Amino acid sequence: MPPATFGTMTGHVFPKAVLFDLLTALLDSWTLWNAVAGSEAKGRAWRAEYLRLTYGCGTYVPYEELVRDAARATGMPDSAPQALEDRWLELPAWSGAQAALDALQGRARLAVVTNCSIRMGRLAAGRLRTKWDCIVTAEEAGCYKPDPRPYRLALSTLGVAPKDAAFVAGSGYDLFGTSAVGLRTYWHNRVGLARPEGAPPAAVESPTLDLLIPWLEGQSA
Repeated sequence: MPPATFGTMTGHVFPKAVLFDLLTALLDSWTLWNAVAGSEAKGRAWRAEYLRLTYGCGTYVPYEELVRDAARATGMPDSAPQALEDRWLELPAWSGAQAALDALQGRARLAVVTNCSIRMGRLAAGRLRTKWDCIVTAEEAGCYKPDPRPYRLALSTLGVAPKDAAFVAGSGYDLFGTSAVGLRTYWHNRVGLARPEGAPPAAVESPTLDLLIPWLEGQSA
């Protein structure tokens, strides 16, 4: 896993709101997909195809439909998407995720911006013991990230300007959207994903969330 890399953070003002990707930045959805698929190789291929479809479609197509399409494209059995849904509440949090959220609670407003359906997004957000100020799903926004609209919907719901907020990404594709919106971004690149071609660098890229609070406080910029 590569070491953390830093960009420049200006202002050194603790944000009024911190927005999070959910299924990759806070929750270990990779392990669940692998378990349902029967192996890490099959699970990664299925999830990679799902991510490709999600980030490429823009306008909202039902989340469950994209999961099924990705399963078919990667040779998964027809039962796999339903099995994933049946085991959705097994989604584990990454180590350090709850501690980071606990440290932020009361210091900033906390929100989720996730490429998911309303129902499954709320179920997944409930896996964390956090009082969310806002949960925005692709279904509500009418489009998938990295389209700027899901991020902007969360910011407008919170009543916070992009310059007064920060985003914690799980996928490098988020960097396209957060850059367009003007959100400083910490990329929690837990599984060592390659930055997509053309994506701007994150302010911080790290395989853990250990640096998040110091970065937000301006101590690590």
